Amino acid sequence: MPKITTEQVKELRDATGVSVMQCKNALEEAGGDMEKALIILKKTSSNIAMKKAERNAKDGIVVVRQKENYGLILTLHSETDFVAKNEDFINLANSLADLAINDGIDKMRETSSEMINTVIQKVGEKIEIGKIEEIEGAILNSYVHNNKTAVMVALNKGTEELAKDIAMHIAAMKPVYVKKEDIKEEDKTKVIEVFQKEVEETGKDEEIKKKMLEGKINTFFKEQTLMEQMFIKDQGISIEKLLLNNGAEFSSFVYASII
Repeated sequence: MPKITTEQVKELRDATGVSVMQCKNALEEAGGDMEKALIILKKTSSNIAMKKAERNAKDGIVVVRQKENYGLILTLHSETDFVAKNEDFINLANSLADLAINDGIDKMRETSSEMINTVIQKVGEKIEIGKIEEIEGAILNSYVHNNKTAVMVALNKGTEELAKDIAMHIAAMKPVYVKKEDIKEEDKTKVIEVFQKEVEETGKDEEIKKKMLEGKINTFFKEQTLMEQMFIKDQGISIEKLLLNNGAEFSSFVYASII
């Protein structure tokens, strides 16, 4: 067996980023052949990924990309926050997002396995692509909080600055509905059931209990509906009024979060 030199190990490590021992073992198995060693490491990374497939990857980061009137939020999961802050993991998330925005999500998924497996080999944790949210609109902008939560907003009319402000608001307030008309009857029924018991326990007369129930339901849905929420930067104005004052028109939003 040819002697494996420090220079060979360094060259392979520089090319792959994996540990010195993994590089040395691969070179020894390949008889010093650099190309064979690379193939061995790729094979090994795939085997490592398979062994970690049953683990839970609940942490990770979110990455946003925008191209003209199209945007997306890509979620990449890791097992721990420690790996989520790893440079190789962050670079992987950005590379996958670039592929998705430029070549399409399907194409990105087709070519992602080898990229992911290589980083799995380096960090020793399960890594998997999570939810990918897409959005289209005349005016787009986004807000990302701590790489863990991302919102992208589309406006039909308005400014990018306003779209970003509303995205920031959504990240903080987490509305379930955009407007009152979006609230389904089944959602109302469930909320009524929850507050009905609370109101009954007050012992008030029926007319008062009816008004109390109506007030609680209205307050609950107002807090869950974007257009009725008070703007986080100005509590004296609702999002609906903010749009109206700026001659803007809301289209849609997408939201993704690791938390």
